[in-house]
Amino acid sequence: MEWEAVIGLEIHAQLSTNSKIFSGASTAFGAEPNTQACAVDLALPGTLPVFNEEALRSAVKFGLAIDAEIGRKSVFDRKNYFYPDLPKGYQTSQLFYPIVGVGHVDITMDDGTTKRVGVTRAHLEEDAGKSLHDEFPGMTGIDLNRAGTPLLEIVSEPDIRSAKEAVAYVRKIHAIVTSLGICDGNMAEGSFRCDCNVSIRPKGQEEFGTRTETKNINSFRFIERAIEGEIERQIDLLEDGGRVVQETRLYDANKNETRSMRSKEEANDYRYFPCPDLLPIIIDDDYIDVIRNDLPELPDARKARFMDDYGLSDYDAMVLSGERNLAQYFETVAKASDDAKLAANWVMGELSKMLNQNDTEIVNSPVSADQLGGMLVRIKDDTISGKIAKQVFEVMWHEGGTADQIIEAKGLKQVTDTGAIEGIVDEVIAKADKQVEQYKAAEPEKRGKMLGFFMGQVMKATGGKANPGAVNGILKKKLDALCD
Repeated sequence: MEWEAVIGLEIHAQLSTNSKIFSGASTAFGAEPNTQACAVDLALPGTLPVFNEEALRSAVKFGLAIDAEIGRKSVFDRKNYFYPDLPKGYQTSQLFYPIVGVGHVDITMDDGTTKRVGVTRAHLEEDAGKSLHDEFPGMTGIDLNRAGTPLLEIVSEPDIRSAKEAVAYVRKIHAIVTSLGICDGNMAEGSFRCDCNVSIRPKGQEEFGTRTETKNINSFRFIERAIEGEIERQIDLLEDGGRVVQETRLYDANKNETRSMRSKEEANDYRYFPCPDLLPIIIDDDYIDVIRNDLPELPDARKARFMDDYGLSDYDAMVLSGERNLAQYFETVAKASDDAKLAANWVMGELSKMLNQNDTEIVNSPVSADQLGGMLVRIKDDTISGKIAKQVFEVMWHEGGTADQIIEAKGLKQVTDTGAIEGIVDEVIAKADKQVEQYKAAEPEKRGKMLGFFMGQVMKATGGKANPGAVNGILKKKLDALCD
């Protein structure tokens, strides 16, 4: 039987406000446990919440960015459940009147195809604290620093049909919230994470299958692997005569598998009701228009500009425009080197490779955009070759310094003196009688491929410093002359 996956995603984006959604406690990451939880966050008797308007502005920005309906009236509700890191015994959220209604985003796949994914809603809520299971043997520690941090929960329609589509959608939402500046998007710190709802059904069937929800996945790679694994698990289960149970699951990255956590609750299990401590939020068109007029450049507009202004291909523009910090880095390199295509190749190539190998974000790159741009200038003016540039980049990454400083200190300046190159070429040809005879005997159209041996010998003799273009031209001229 041919199966089809049906996937819906719930993305939790921590909003980049200085204080929490209902209190004045700090939201800064990395503080000592329980040092940033005030009386409101701890649910001490007699405390009352005060709504943080900056969270509202952030939510409206997001709604406008995805062409969504903005709720002129939104209401906070209490979602009741017990968990050790939820001191109130309920989470303040929005169920019946969310701030952001129906919208959509368009995703582009690696093969260039596009798809529109619906967004059901995006609502404001407070984050819970954090349970630490590995710090104390046999016990669980509770850190309430995160309790009360403002979240925007973004719920997709079940329009996604594969793990790759899911990752493309999550990347697009990530690009939007970081471009808006409403979330730092740091998945390692948990400020951007995803719950994946997955079910399968026979291809062509209209009715949905039973879904599972895999909670709190915090990397694009893990999202893809978790969904693929859950699809495979459900198919195996059904084909063996079993049935899928509606439940909440966890993804184990070490074992690359999902495992059962608890049975899945329905909305009525949480006994939602309007929060009596918070008044409804009422906004008007003027409020929305002020925010609309202040929106920054969004990923789709930035992609179009990169194609127009820098002459980038659709694919290069999509990769470089998706994340705000990466886009800013690229633009700085392109302007410093005055060569957008060369800048794109290096940012997407060597730089991205080193960032991935070292699990480093672009904002923490030890090679600044100005440093990289300066090195590209030296490639363009033939001070160094592309091959030598990789050596310079390695030193720049590990030791620091500008390209000029490294080239001078390491003696990496390219040999462009044609007289000196000719002398080395003559020596190489004189020592390669066998290869010269093979070159002379070859058909003219096949001789170009035979230059590689001679090029390698010349580059070896010059320590890789000879200008490749000059070497190639001199070699071809001298070898062809021997064929006459």
